[in-house]
Amino acid sequence: MTSPTPVPEPAYADRTFRSVPGLVCGVLLIALTAWIGGDALFRGEGRTPWTALAGMLAVIPLVAAFTVRPVVSVNEDRVRIRNPFRTIVLPWSDVADVRAGYSTELFTQAGVKYQLWAVPVSLRERKRAARQAARQSQDDPHGRSSVNADVRDTAARVAAADRTAAELRELAEEAGHRKDATTTVTASVRWAYEVIAPATAGVVLLVVLLAIG
Repeated sequence: MTSPTPVPEPAYADRTFRSVPGLVCGVLLIALTAWIGGDALFRGEGRTPWTALAGMLAVIPLVAAFTVRPVVSVNEDRVRIRNPFRTIVLPWSDVADVRAGYSTELFTQAGVKYQLWAVPVSLRERKRAARQAARQSQDDPHGRSSVNADVRDTAARVAAADRTAAELRELAEEAGHRKDATTTVTASVRWAYEVIAPATAGVVLLVVLLAIG
């Protein structure tokens, strides 16, 4: 009698962390730059179209790099950090800690530090969460206060960056405790040439235009 073939577990999509306000601001800035630059490109005279083209080549990739591009993607095997100019892939076994101080940072077992641009730290939000936690800690713990559900909502009393750092630490710990923690993922760092190349070309073109007057 043959044993039944094990059914493979379904593969789930990556869980992502990113700054929604940064994404929105980036899209708006790119649209504004494209609108102004496009108008100068198609209606300008003399060297104006070339200057507009160079400006868009230099500005749009950089705006996208610092606003739209940053994202942290995680699954059971690895964490992928997409920063403005680099993409870092690390298996969970390489992750030692994730901390949110003035910025959110990931530390590897080898002591290498990577900043998580997708998880910005807001000191104002952190102070507001601390004030809210202090107020709620003084309320009646038996449900007779005026804030009811919020008293029991721990997430509402923690800043977003601190909450994300805690979730990433928990994912790393869970991966380390799994019996099948071995993975084929290897650590890698790749430069974002799709950002660097057009931005560099735009800057060089601007310098040439300024040099020739």
